Order: sequence, then structure tokens, then C-alpha cells
Amino acid sequence: MPREITRLRDLSKQQVRAGFAAWLGWMFDGLDMHLYTLVATPFVASLMQLSTLDPQVDHKASIIQAAFLVGWALGGAFFGRVGDLLGRRKALVLTILTYACCTGLSAIAQTWWQLMIFRFLAALGIGGEWAVGASLLVETWPKAWRPWMAATLQCAVNIGVLLACFAGLFFEGDRSNRYIFLVGILPALITLWIRRAVPETEEWERAQGDAPPPRVRELFGPKVWGITWRSLLICGMALTAHWAFMFWQQKHIRTLPEIATLDATAKNHAAIVALFWIMIGSLLGNFLCGWLAKRIGYRKAIALALAAYFGFMFFTFGWSWGYVATLRWWFVIGLAQGVFGLFTMCLPPLFPTLLRTTGAGFCYNFGRIIAAGGTVYFGLTAAGQVGGYGTALYYAGFLFLPAALFALMLPEEKETDNEVNLVAD
Repeated sequence: MPREITRLRDLSKQQVRAGFAAWLGWMFDGLDMHLYTLVATPFVASLMQLSTLDPQVDHKASIIQAAFLVGWALGGAFFGRVGDLLGRRKALVLTILTYACCTGLSAIAQTWWQLMIFRFLAALGIGGEWAVGASLLVETWPKAWRPWMAATLQCAVNIGVLLACFAGLFFEGDRSNRYIFLVGILPALITLWIRRAVPETEEWERAQGDAPPPRVRELFGPKVWGITWRSLLICGMALTAHWAFMFWQQKHIRTLPEIATLDATAKNHAAIVALFWIMIGSLLGNFLCGWLAKRIGYRKAIALALAAYFGFMFFTFGWSWGYVATLRWWFVIGLAQGVFGLFTMCLPPLFPTLLRTTGAGFCYNFGRIIAAGGTVYFGLTAAGQVGGYGTALYYAGFLFLPAALFALMLPEEKETDNEVNLVAD
């Protein structure tokens, strides 16, 4: 019988390496993910040779972001399947190489549609890395540690976003909007270490020998369908509201009365500082949500955090606030964003081993296809009809309420020594 692991020093070398590989992959996810959101408006304007105030700029910038979210969803499904067929380690290497190289290629884009293609391709790897990295840790680290693992992994994303903020501060200036994407190539270097040092998981290797891998359509079969549709609904609604906020919040900051009159460099600086405050809140929120999951279970913790996200959006955009007050609300909203770390450890164990990265990747990332439409809708159609980005984001926040209700319908994982039983008590 394997000895109980209660301390970090009890972990094996293989477990430490697997954890570090997943953490690095997620950190660079966050970096490559948000380089574009920092410079979207000025960079797209320069590619189109238009003023940043021209409505066409926002339209094309939102289409690029929508393509990114669609690519994220497709990458989660595609590389999730690769992870189930070829193994977690090989798939992790492929996902990191994909998003690193394609983020770097964004620096050579000459038109807005070229930038859209590069962002779409980069998103394939980012979406795939989520499912593969999560399954790698689920299968190598102790089950009792999962809430804290979820918080630590999500913190890696936040640290990656903070690195993007620092890159944005370093590359301030109109010409540097292009060069900032070269920072995104750095993650490719860690794949050399992963190939050499990170072993394949024993659980995946055992499952490979026991039976042929299930087909993708089994996600919609009688044994798994209940998990699939609930996860799809929760992720679809929550990610739509979340990404509407994460993309258009920088536009809201730029249109605040005290920011709108500043020059382009000062506006960029204000947007970077705002994102910094969101990430600081999110870093704390990851561990707050992890603590909640440990105390009351994933299901209730996810529902509570999503309801809190709604409440914070309601008060933030239901009233007018100045720049400094808005930064405080950005921090509070960041606290609620810790909920997305819980999906990391909650979803993969709900699916069979050889359908794990496929199921978790498909369900979580499919929500980004819906979010892609939401990014365009709330940023353009809603903003034009209801009077500004703040009002559009106010209505977007209401999507967190049904997402919280559906979260209460998730099964709760009950662990025994020999198996994981799923019950909907």
C-alpha cells in the first residue's frame, strides 16, 4: 500500500517534475493569452492605418479576440484527444510549442486578418494545454491536495498575465505594440526540459493497456452525458461573461472621463495598471476559492464564487466610478475569478481516464466558442444599444447567476481508497 503523502518533501521526483511542468505551461498560457488584450486597440488601429477612435478598430479587434476564443475551444478538444491517445507529456510539449511559436508570429502581422490567423493558431495550443496540464496533475498528485493544486495552477496563469503587464510597461510606445509578441516565444524553451525530465503518468499507461481508448462520441453516451451537458452550460455562461469583462474592461478604462483625454501612451499605461489590479485580486481569489472547496466541496464553492462574480459586476457597473475607485472594484472582481481555478481539478476526474483530457478540454473550452460571440455582442451590439461598455458589462454579469445555479447540479466527488464515486446528493 503506497505511503500517505502529507508534505511537499514526501513527493517523488516524478511528481515534482510533473507539477512544475504543468505550472510553467499554465504560467506561459497567461503570458501569451493577454499580450494581445494589452495592445489590441492601438495595434489593430496601426495595422488598419486608422485612429484608435474609429469604430472599425473595435469591430476588428473583437473579431480577432473571438477567433482566439474559438481557437481555444477547438484546441482544447483537439489536443485533449491527442493527450488521451499519445499521452500527457507528448501532448503538453505540442501545445506549448504551438502557442509559443504562433504568438511570436503575431509580431510580423501586416494586416488585421493575418493577426487574427496567428491568434487563432496560438489559441489552439493554449486551449489544449489547459486540459493536458490539468489531467497530468490529477493523475500524479494526491487527491486531497486538489483544491490547493487548483489554486496554485491558476496562480500560474495570473503570474503569466502579470509578466505580460510588465512586458507591456517595458514595450510602451506605438512601435512596441508589435514587438511585445516576441516575448511569447520564450515558452518554447521549456519543452526541451519537459521532453527529457517529465515522465508519462502511470495511470494513463495502465489505462492504455487495459482497453482501447473510447471514442469521442461517448461524451454524449448515457454514462457521461449528464456530466457533459451540465459542464457545457456552466462553462459556456460563466466564460462568456468573464471574457466579455476581461477583453472590454480595458476599453472601459480608456473611456473613463479622466483617462479619455490622455495621449495613447498614457491610456495604455492606465489599462496595464488596471489589469495588474485584476491579477492581484485573482491571485488571492485562487486560494480563497481553494479554501472554500476544501471546506464545502467543489460544487458549492463554484456556485458561491460565480454568484459573487455577479454581485461584484452588478455594483461595479451599476454605478459610475472614477479611475481610482474602478481599480478597487477591479481587485474585488479579481477575487471572484479564482473560481476558474476550481474547474481545473473539478472537471477532469468526472470523466474516465482515457476520455479525461478530451472531456475536460471539450466542456471547459467549448464555452469559449459561446464567449467568442459574447465578446463581439457585448462589446459592439450591446454597447451601441445601451450606452457604453460599462452598461454592456453590467448586463453580461447576469450570466453568472444561471451558471451558479447549474453548478449546484454538478456531482460531488467522493473519494475512497480504491475508486472515485460520483454522486449527486
